[in-house]
Amino acid sequence: MSTGFFTTPKPINEPILSYAPGSKERIALMQAIAQARSETRDIPMYIGGEEVRTGIKKRIAPPHDHQHTLGYYHEGGKTEVEQAIQAALNAKAQWATLPWEQRAAIFIKAAELLAGPYRARMNAATMLAQSKSPFQAEIDSACELIDFFRYNVAFMEKLYHEQPESGPGMWNRLEHRPLEGFVFALTPFNFTSIAGNLPCAPAMLGNTVVWKPANTQIYSAQVIMELLMEAGLPEGVINLVYVEGPIAGEVIFSHPDFAGIHFTGSTGVFQRIWKTIGENIQRYKSYPRIVGETGGKDYVIAHKSTIPAQVATALIRGAFEYQGQKCSAASRAYIPSNLWPEIKELMIKELKTVKMGGPEDFSNFFNAVIDEKAFDKIASYIEQSRSNPLCEIVSGGTYDKSKGYFIAPTLIESKDPMSLTMCEEIFGPVLTVYVYHEENFEDTLSLVDQTSVYALTGAVFAQDRYAIELASKKLVNASGNFYINDKPTGAVVGQQPFGGARASGTNDKAGSILNMLRWVSPRAIKETFVPPTDYRYSFLLPD
Repeated sequence: MSTGFFTTPKPINEPILSYAPGSKERIALMQAIAQARSETRDIPMYIGGEEVRTGIKKRIAPPHDHQHTLGYYHEGGKTEVEQAIQAALNAKAQWATLPWEQRAAIFIKAAELLAGPYRARMNAATMLAQSKSPFQAEIDSACELIDFFRYNVAFMEKLYHEQPESGPGMWNRLEHRPLEGFVFALTPFNFTSIAGNLPCAPAMLGNTVVWKPANTQIYSAQVIMELLMEAGLPEGVINLVYVEGPIAGEVIFSHPDFAGIHFTGSTGVFQRIWKTIGENIQRYKSYPRIVGETGGKDYVIAHKSTIPAQVATALIRGAFEYQGQKCSAASRAYIPSNLWPEIKELMIKELKTVKMGGPEDFSNFFNAVIDEKAFDKIASYIEQSRSNPLCEIVSGGTYDKSKGYFIAPTLIESKDPMSLTMCEEIFGPVLTVYVYHEENFEDTLSLVDQTSVYALTGAVFAQDRYAIELASKKLVNASGNFYINDKPTGAVVGQQPFGGARASGTNDKAGSILNMLRWVSPRAIKETFVPPTDYRYSFLLPD
C-alpha cells in the first residue's frame, strides 16, 4: 500500500452567512423551513448502520408552535441500547485500524457537505425543533459544527505527530490508540454543534460510540446522522438511540467495555453519572474517561470606568440570545452605582424593541424556550423574584404558553447579592443585576467569585487597565472562559477553547487539542537496535 506523512487541509473558521433579504442563503433557508413544515418525518434509530423502528412513537413539535407536528421518533429501550453497544464493539477493530487519514477524510467531507448542500436543511431543523433564530442556527448548527469537523481533524494530525525523543541506539515511538471499549455520548438540546461534536470527536480518533441525544434535539440529530452516512462513516461507528436516560445508564454503566463518556448537560445528571461510574468501577476493563461540561451561573462585572452602551449591548446579547438557553449565557451582572441609571435606561429602551415570535419570521430576535417543563421552571423563578421585596422586575416578567413557550426577556434588579436569581442557574431569559457602590470594585470581585458553585464563563468591562488586571487575577478560578470587554458567550472553535471547572465540568476544552487527548490511550514503544549480551555494568568491573 502507498503511505506517507500526510498534512490535512489547514482549517479556517466557516464564514457566517448574513441571510440578508434577497440573499441566496435566505431563499434556500426559507424553502427548507417550508419543506420541513409541510411534512411529518418518521425518525428511526440508527444501530449498526440499520434504521431501527420500534413502533413506539413520540411526537416532535416546535417549541414556538406546539400544536404543529414536525414528526415522530421511535423510542427504544434496554434492548436497543444493548444492540447499540454490540454494534459499536463489532465495528471497533476495523475502524480503529483504518489509517487515520481515511478517518480524517470522512469528517473533512462531512464539513464540506454541511457547508454546502446540508446547510439550509440543518439550520431549518434546528430553527424549527429547537426554536432558534436564523443567526443563532447559523452560528451553531452550520458554522460551529463545520469548525469542529475541520479543526478536530487538524488537532488529530497534530496529536499523532506528538512523538518522544530517541537516545543513541534506540527508537522511541508513541502510539495514540483509541480507548479500549466503547464511548457513550450524551448530548444536550441547546447546541446542534455540541450534539454533533460529542460523538464525532472520539470517533475521529478510532473510538466507536453509542450516542443518546436530548429528546428535544432528535429532529436535528437525524440530519447529523444522515450527513455522516453520506460522508462515508462506516456502519456501527456511531449508533444513535432514543431512550430514557435511566434506561441507557442502567445498561451502559454496568457494561465491562464502557470506556468513557462525553457529556454536556446538567450538573445534577453529571454528578449522578460520576457517582454511578465510581460505584461500578470494579466492573470495567479500564478506568473510564469522564469528560463533561455542565451548568453555569455566568457573570458580567462592570467597572466604573467602562462605557455604558457597551455593557448594555453585551448584557442584552449575552443574556437573551437564544432565550438565555446557553450554558455560557450572562445570568448575573454587577454594575457600579455611577453607571447603573444610564445602563438601566438603555436596556429598558432596547428591550422594548426586541420582537418575539417563531423563527420562521426572520424579524424575530427572540423565540420560545425549549419545552413546557423549562417554561414552568423559568416562570417560577420570575414569580419568586416578583414576591421578593428586595427584587424589582425592571423589564419583561411576562410569559404565555398558549401557542408556544414564550417568556419575555426579563431584567431583575436585586438589592440582595445572594438572592435566588443571583445564585441559581435558571437556563432561561432572566438576568439579575446587583448594583454595587462604585468604589467597592475589589470587594465585589470577591463576591462574584464566592457567589456561585459554577465556573464556566465570565466577563469584565472596564477602560481602566489596572481594573482589568485586578479582575483577571481575583477571578482566576471563577470561569474557564474569561472575556474582557465582551459578552461571555460565543466561543469559537480554534480560537477560544471552551469549558469550565468547579461545578461547571471537567474543563477539557471542546474546540482544542486538549479535548482530543482525552479520547486516546497512548502506548510508548522502545526499540533497542543492538541489545546487550552481558548483564554486568561497568561499575562491577575490578579496579
